[in-house]
Amino acid sequence: MKGILGRKVGMTQLFTSEGKLIPVTVVEVKPNVVTKVLTSEKNGYVALQLATEDKKSSRIIKPEVNYFKQANTTPKRFVKEIRDMSGFSLGDTVDASLFTAGEVVDVTAISKGKGFAGTIKRWNQHIGPKSHGGGGGSQPVRQTGSLGDISGNRVWKGMTMPGHLGAEQVTVQNLEVVKEDAENNILLIKGSVPGAKGAFLIIKTAKKSIKNKPVIKLLNLKEALAKNEIFTQAKKYNLELNMDMSLKEMKAALDEAIAKAGEEGENK
Repeated sequence: MKGILGRKVGMTQLFTSEGKLIPVTVVEVKPNVVTKVLTSEKNGYVALQLATEDKKSSRIIKPEVNYFKQANTTPKRFVKEIRDMSGFSLGDTVDASLFTAGEVVDVTAISKGKGFAGTIKRWNQHIGPKSHGGGGGSQPVRQTGSLGDISGNRVWKGMTMPGHLGAEQVTVQNLEVVKEDAENNILLIKGSVPGAKGAFLIIKTAKKSIKNKPVIKLLNLKEALAKNEIFTQAKKYNLELNMDMSLKEMKAALDEAIAKAGEEGENK
């Protein structure tokens, strides 16, 4: 098991080398500091406590300063334990290179809060009939349905009724890492993840999926434009090129054709 803490930036889309569109979530993964190492001998279970993003000085309390000083770091905002994770020492840093493209992960966050919601939105119940008076009440179409058995003159626990929706911990499983960029502290994850923009995320190795997925080959737009430009120049010299060739090979072939054409012109 391995994991890292990050922050949701938002969603965008990428294109594969075959031209397929892929929706991805951009996650900013600043270097995580190991602030505590838990062992089975001392704590009863194996885990690492990770922390990221510095706290404002006005929000720091004195006990935090001494606690984080043990890991040679400043007090952090987001602190979480990753169970069954090992291989790091106190004060070590964990960055985006921990995960690679093709790995399958579970992402946990606090979902968007949507306030007080009715049964239609909260539990996906059907609306009432739009004719013949609906079902009674001032808004019969979206009124709560039958409560079932109310013997004992009470409402049984677990009934699907109106109430607070969202703002709870949600985990989306088996998401694929499309690309990691340790230099810019970024992970690109295929699909959507819970939470609003700016929400803190816990990214861990997937529990249910063991095998990694084939790495998605993304389209490099700069490279594609450069290849197209070389293709247009190659037509002038009757040079046949293949898109499977690397940009370096195409440039070398074009330079050779230009040099050869120049020699032929001098000989004439």
